[in-house]
Amino acid sequence: MKEGMVLKTGRAANSDDMEKINRYTRREFQPEEVYTFSVVLCDNEIDRDGERFTVEALKALAGLFLGKTGIFNHSMQAQNQTARIYDCAVERDETRRTKCGEAYCRLVAKAYLPNSEKNRDFILELESGIKKEVSVGCSVSSVTCSICGADLRHGGCSHVKGKTYNGQVCCAVLDEPTDAYEWSFVAVPAQREAGVIKSFSGMEEVEKALSGGETVTLTGEQSRALRETMKQLEREASYGRAYRAELENDFVKYASVAQPEIPAQTLRRVAAGMDLDDLKCFEKAYRARANEALPLTPQLFRAEKTEPAGGNAPFKI
Repeated sequence: MKEGMVLKTGRAANSDDMEKINRYTRREFQPEEVYTFSVVLCDNEIDRDGERFTVEALKALAGLFLGKTGIFNHSMQAQNQTARIYDCAVERDETRRTKCGEAYCRLVAKAYLPNSEKNRDFILELESGIKKEVSVGCSVSSVTCSICGADLRHGGCSHVKGKTYNGQVCCAVLDEPTDAYEWSFVAVPAQREAGVIKSFSGMEEVEKALSGGETVTLTGEQSRALRETMKQLEREASYGRAYRAELENDFVKYASVAQPEIPAQTLRRVAAGMDLDDLKCFEKAYRARANEALPLTPQLFRAEKTEPAGGNAPFKI
């Protein structure tokens, strides 16, 4: 049995979710009638038992776990059924490496349960993170030594799990899964990162979680919204950079007139080091001083006088 953890809770079911969920229901349910969450069932990292799944094994398990029921502590009794998996897929993270040097992969499932009075306490435990860690029950036909490839089901070898040989950590490699029985909520999972994934209903919650350093898994809709937000921020940032560049140029120009003894290069460095409010303040002050030292109004400029209505101004040359 391998362990995982809940990833996302309280995620709003969309039309694609409901189509998959209704394959397992006896009547067609509506989104408000179900509660959905995502869960990491297992991954390809070495777990506390010194074992790991291959990526191919995870892909095979994705199909085997469809429709499987979640229970408690692997107690296979009908009254312990809590939720059912309606979707399952392998997620790959190329930016992260396992202890064996592979790209990190995890098997993520989506599960649902009725949004009912009976399940209210359990949903609260999911939302609060009390019910989080999970364990999977499955069988594999291949268990080999990661160092020598020996079949650990028939005789094995002299290598010790957890010990390092020539820079490689020894572990049991689990492959060729033949069945997936169930997944259970447990107190301590063997796989450290298996369990419920947190969900976020709006972009404000996503931004708050990111600013707090949390790991966030987004829905497709949230990903699109985040991309649009990033595009808008990039456009606004470009406007801000253009405005600051113009303000810095004006600061250097007016300061050079007001204090010609200061080199322009020095003024540019000073401008670059100011925050925007200080830069605006100094630009305004140097503009006024520059106007006193060298009037910015053209010498031959003459303001037009307002002629009384009905005067002879139109006939003056």
